Amino acid sequence: MEADVSTGSLYGRHAVLEALRGTRTVDKIFLLEGKRDREITEILALARAERIPFYFVPREKLDSMAAGGRHQGIVAFVPPRDYAGVEDMLDLAAEKGEAPLLLALNKVQDPHNLGSIIRTAEAGGAHGIIMPVRQSCPLTAAVSRAAAGADAHVLVARLGNLASELEGLKKRGLWIIGAQSDAALSYAEADLTVPVALVLGGEDAGLGHVVRDRCDLLVKIPMRGRISSLNVGVSAGILLFEGLRQRSRK
Repeated sequence: MEADVSTGSLYGRHAVLEALRGTRTVDKIFLLEGKRDREITEILALARAERIPFYFVPREKLDSMAAGGRHQGIVAFVPPRDYAGVEDMLDLAAEKGEAPLLLALNKVQDPHNLGSIIRTAEAGGAHGIIMPVRQSCPLTAAVSRAAAGADAHVLVARLGNLASELEGLKKRGLWIIGAQSDAALSYAEADLTVPVALVLGGEDAGLGHVVRDRCDLLVKIPMRGRISSLNVGVSAGILLFEGLRQRSRK
């Protein structure tokens, strides 16, 4: 599995731009020599403003820094990044005067799925994402690239035991709502204006019986086609934006 971004690098223009625009510290930047356009110009302006050193290097050098050479002409090195705590997410919701809206991911292992979910969480107003340490993808450079840099703006917590954390959230007044294809209730029938943690299962295992048993409510996304399930990133988007729709109306 690819190394955690806490060990080192970000690649891709959006990932580096959002790191520079956000609160993430960037140590140094390497850019493809001879490459200049609007995004690169903005990156250079931000780097100069923050006195971040940058270097123009040949493509071979960038290829050696980024997995598979998929760097879009830029690689940035960053210091270790701490994961957030659930308390940070609840504090963020309180600061915004909003009912907490969290995503809980059980064993999502594909970096592109996790990146997509993080991007959707940022756009959909989620206050954070929680997931177990075991059998879950960490925040890698590939995740940041798939998230188009949205990981710079979303709190992510990695926990030892997701089921126990869900019980703790219940005690804090959150409803635990799990996505399950055979649930009796449609997601649109659930009240997502209350403090809530939306729970989604991973690519292969689904929710799992231990996590499913911790849910107060199970909901399904009705489908009319022959395919019986959706990609976890798509499911997260549907649920989050239903929550946003309900909260906007309220």
